[in-house]
Amino acid sequence: MAEKRIGEVVKFFAKPSVAAVKITDGELQIGDSIKFSGHTTEFTDVIQSMEVDNKPVQKAAAGQTIGLKVSDRVRPGDEVFKVMPD
Repeated sequence: MAEKRIGEVVKFFAKPSVAAVKITDGELQIGDSIKFSGHTTEFTDVIQSMEVDNKPVQKAAAGQTIGLKVSDRVRPGDEVFKVMPD
């Protein structure tokens, strides 16, 4: 599986388990697989839903900051990669 760096975590909200991710390159859409990677973070998730400015969106592109539900804890500065099927 190829991976492409797409952005980084800017904030994590523990109670709803939501990560704010700044997209720096490319685009993401619902159904994409993403990998979070950092000093103590290493897991893959499938995007179930995402929001821009508290409104649900189907896709987001470079320059946007999105909120998305995550299955585990992430930390600001963790890198986000889009997992590409081979």
